Amino acid sequence: MNSPRITSWQDGDPVPASLLADIQARRPDGQLIGIDRLLLRSAPLAEGWNGLMRRVRAEFELTLEYLELIMLRVAVLNGASFEWDVHYPVYLQAGGTEAKAAALQQPEPDAEFSSLERLLIELTDQSTRGVVVEATVIEALKQTVGERQAVEAVATVAAYNMVSRFLVALDIR
Repeated sequence: MNSPRITSWQDGDPVPASLLADIQARRPDGQLIGIDRLLLRSAPLAEGWNGLMRRVRAEFELTLEYLELIMLRVAVLNGASFEWDVHYPVYLQAGGTEAKAAALQQPEPDAEFSSLERLLIELTDQSTRGVVVEATVIEALKQTVGERQAVEAVATVAAYNMVSRFLVALDIR
């Protein structure tokens, strides 16, 4: 197992107590994971990151199953195995299936996805692979889930591309 390219924050290292408590509160078991310990090397970054990710995970109208589907697909496209390992069980708990998760690992997913799931995969693929998303994809999303959830889907793709790029660049596995 490789070590991250930056020394992880260790218990007892200086950090605002309120920030540490906020990050621990976002974790189901209250335990910091690898990415948290690297983010804590920069308190301003950790604070902003934690706020953004908390809102994406807990305050969006788009259902957790769909959010997690996006997160898994981003993880696959960017080779972020840590991201996959963290989000795979959450996807299953949120209603995703093992068959769909396996299909997300393929270059062209072919499982029995709903039309909305296919739209979310297409959005994720276009945005992650080439940044530009076809207007027809956004329009179809708006027609299917409304503008707020379409924006939330785009934001989830963007946020988890940030996450995966951070993980891969710093070799967090």
